[in-house]
Amino acid sequence: QVQLVESGGGLVQAGGSLRLSCAASRSILSIYIMGWYRQAPGKQRELVATITSGGSTNYADSVKGRFTISRNSAKNTVYLQMNSLKPEDTGVYYCQGEKSWGQGTQVTVSS
Repeated sequence: QVQLVESGGGLVQAGGSLRLSCAASRSILSIYIMGWYRQAPGKQRELVATITSGGSTNYADSVKGRFTISRNSAKNTVYLQMNSLKPEDTGVYYCQGEKSWGQGTQVTVSS
């Protein structure tokens, strides 16, 4: 089972940017779909974005036009570029692939 490790979270002011990385323990070529999810305090985990092995992407309405998901199969890594961040983007961001989840990385956006 693939292991996933997220990094890149932190504290940023509203309007700022962050890039999250999700490093996989093995090749992601065979993983059809990988995604980013987030969980805000007191709320359920929600889908942020997904990307297929063919490069097709899907985004939550709340992040369309601001976030970009990408994958680098040579580096076994999936990225989430987050621009124009808002306080409501605050939460723990998780990477998911096959049946595996990473441990999460905290993103805090101050107003």
